[in-house]
Amino acid sequence: MSVTSEIEWTDATWNPVTGCTKISPGCANCYAETFAERFRGVPNHPYEQGFDLRIWPDRLVLPLTWKKPKRIFVNSMSDLFHKDVPFEYVKQVFEVMRKAHWHQFQILTKRHDRLLELDPELGWAPNIWMGVSVESADYVHRVDFLRKTGAAIKFLSVEPLLGPIENLNLEGIDWVIVGGESGRRVRALQPEWVGLIRDQCQAAGVAFFFKQWGGHNKKKAGRIFEGRTWDDLPSGTR
Repeated sequence: MSVTSEIEWTDATWNPVTGCTKISPGCANCYAETFAERFRGVPNHPYEQGFDLRIWPDRLVLPLTWKKPKRIFVNSMSDLFHKDVPFEYVKQVFEVMRKAHWHQFQILTKRHDRLLELDPELGWAPNIWMGVSVESADYVHRVDFLRKTGAAIKFLSVEPLLGPIENLNLEGIDWVIVGGESGRRVRALQPEWVGLIRDQCQAAGVAFFFKQWGGHNKKKAGRIFEGRTWDDLPSGTR
């Protein structure tokens, strides 16, 4: 959790929940798990419990103390819609986001089914963005669940992109982020896969953001695609 972030598409991270469990192939080399498990057993460290799921009620008010408007990635180290996060706590997180109306909050989940189940009682506000992860063509059904929610801004995180995704239905989607995997056991990202998503976004008038190539040295690999960076944000947002 930080007032700043090195994640290219956000300004800060806020983790009122930490820890998670794997649910699909995109989770195989989870950066958050790798980071958290380094500290398992270290007394009094925030990740003393490793990547076991934990809620942090004392962190709920943190965005209210940040007076400068930010784009805030919610639960970069977890998934708010994990089955073990109590619904009452999810509602508390949404209440804080509504109160901190000067920020834009970006939530990302792979639990599309629980997202839609809870959707009618979440209390959406214009500053709350909702996204789902779509790592391959096998998981495009998550987009259909997202489309049915009341979120004002809907986005896709196509990261790590593990294969070509054709015929991606972008109706009702405002933003698509694409990126490759980083770390020691990376699965390589192919340029033609990136181009396929970019072209579909352009045809549909959807903002396209290319985060990174990834690889063993993601900083060296960079984020240039076809001679430039791609940093579009949803229409009407800053």
